[in-house]
Amino acid sequence: MFLGIRLEVPIHAPRARTVDGVADAPGSQPLVLVVDDEEHITEMLAMGLGFNGFDVERAATGRQALDAIERRRPDLVVLDVMLPDLDGFEVARRLRHSEGAGTRVPVIFLTARDATQDKVEGLRLGSDDYVTKPFSIEELIERVKAVLRRSSGVGPGEHKLSYADLELDEDTRDVWRSGNRIELTPTEYKLLRYLLANARRVLTRDQILEHVWDYTFAGNASVLETYISYLRHKVDAFDPPLIHTVRGVGYSLRLPPDQKG
Repeated sequence: MFLGIRLEVPIHAPRARTVDGVADAPGSQPLVLVVDDEEHITEMLAMGLGFNGFDVERAATGRQALDAIERRRPDLVVLDVMLPDLDGFEVARRLRHSEGAGTRVPVIFLTARDATQDKVEGLRLGSDDYVTKPFSIEELIERVKAVLRRSSGVGPGEHKLSYADLELDEDTRDVWRSGNRIELTPTEYKLLRYLLANARRVLTRDQILEHVWDYTFAGNASVLETYISYLRHKVDAFDPPLIHTVRGVGYSLRLPPDQKG
């Protein structure tokens, strides 16, 4: 998280990177409108989304958001519920009314409230996802990608990773083992996804720490060992075990040697 750090991000600077499953060529980056009255949050999201290949516009109020949408239709809106003028729900109502029967703009609600009533209201207004503060920037970016893939016509299940009887759906973030759904935290999910994307390969501890946590914990491998233990408790509750320690090196997701991989 970058909370508390002021980040200067050029909002419409061209991005060279593409967005997996969303944009194919430089200059055609999806536009995300981020609406929040907390400037450090919009700056943080603008930087994170920008580095992941998105074009970003920011707004601090509901009326600014509606004006921005009218000027340039975004591909997706990240919309805070608690705004100083029109709340996020009212912005969504006006947006849906203006769209009529036309193609709808996907909306991800962002809020500090975790009340069921708020989530129901968001779903009633046609929201595509609902993220509660505090949140992981990486998880929100993955949710943005998943919503855009779905809205572009790529159906659930078309972005899956699997090995043996283990399946991970990148769109829904569901994980299944032997037909049983496994509940994972965001960090557990990211760790399992990295292992699964590199199934049968031996990954060093440094590789995993750098990829999952974005930096090395100054030699503190206990963090990784703890999360590997969490995953084993959930994923390897079924036979055969898939997460293996390679002594002196790291870890590998693979079948035991006595079974075909």
